[in-house]
Amino acid sequence: MTEFGVGIVGMGFMGKTHAYAHRTLPYYYADLPFKTRLITACNRSPAAAEYARDRLGFENATTNFEDILNDDRISLVHICTPNEAHFAQAKAALEAGKHVYCDKPLTVTYEEARELTEIAQRSGLTAQVAFQNRFFPATIRAHELIEEGRLGDILCFRTEYLHSGALNAEKPVGWKQGESAGVLLDMGSHAIDLITWLTGKFTSLYANSIILYPRRPDKNGNMVDITMEDHATLLVTLPSGGTGVIEASKMCTGIDDELRFEIHGSKGALRFNLMQPNTLWFYDATKPEAVYGGERGFTAIECTARYAPPAGFPSQKNAVGWIRAHCHSLYSFVNNVYNSRPGDPSFADGAYVQYVMAKAHESIRQKSPVTL
Repeated sequence: MTEFGVGIVGMGFMGKTHAYAHRTLPYYYADLPFKTRLITACNRSPAAAEYARDRLGFENATTNFEDILNDDRISLVHICTPNEAHFAQAKAALEAGKHVYCDKPLTVTYEEARELTEIAQRSGLTAQVAFQNRFFPATIRAHELIEEGRLGDILCFRTEYLHSGALNAEKPVGWKQGESAGVLLDMGSHAIDLITWLTGKFTSLYANSIILYPRRPDKNGNMVDITMEDHATLLVTLPSGGTGVIEASKMCTGIDDELRFEIHGSKGALRFNLMQPNTLWFYDATKPEAVYGGERGFTAIECTARYAPPAGFPSQKNAVGWIRAHCHSLYSFVNNVYNSRPGDPSFADGAYVQYVMAKAHESIRQKSPVTL
């Protein structure tokens, strides 16, 4: 059996999520022709790296990323660090001959993302972005319905990724409020990737943004200027002439973590909400209207844990949750490596998301629409 050694840099929340996904692969997927081995956990905090070694199943702990790059046993490298570190670390891993699984957003700038894409394509290695929201049974089914033509021409859509984390004016700022982040890169990247995977790319956009509190305290209690947005809205146009709205916000009172979309086509429509991930709603406009005794109306498609084989645990009837999509995203990456396939979503996909976000920031600065 093929074994892939794993090194993860960044052992915070996302690093733990990726490690969990590796540990659960043999439970969720039966009789895989490969297995993975957690070799080295890397973190700038020695305590975090040592915790991963002692409690999460890694063999080694280090604060030096070079230890992962120089280890011939490691073929899969996960980038789970803050945004500003992604470019240099992913580039170094690819140049060291490692397959790379990078958390979103791929980089901070479009130029960096484009360079990484070119490096990945030249290398022949598998380079994949952890856009895990593509990997719910419901979003997979939504993609299938659109590919089957069940929605017809896409007329309009709206997608939102909403949090309430920016509401507390006294909460100390972290790196996600810094120059390398903002809500667009943090959450908007997920929304943009998911909707472009479903509806296609854009021809133009017009964006605006809000900074809720222009000054906030840092971790030492000193007031600092905030330059990155807490809320962003994009009005986009599709090549067909269809239109859509993308919203990312951390100032939505009463909401914890809500990614949702509605897509309306000439033949049908779809609805999905991450807070109810087991159900996809589908409207078939080709059926007779209800007023004439027909069956038209939104239908709940039960998706639950209905992944294709070799996924089989728990049963397809069981409810699915947030962490399960991360596990299927990780399975997709390792399976692509095993079969010598490019990543999907690829670094090119990640670069396009980066391009859209760069254009959105350009539109915000200019206060005018921009062409893509």
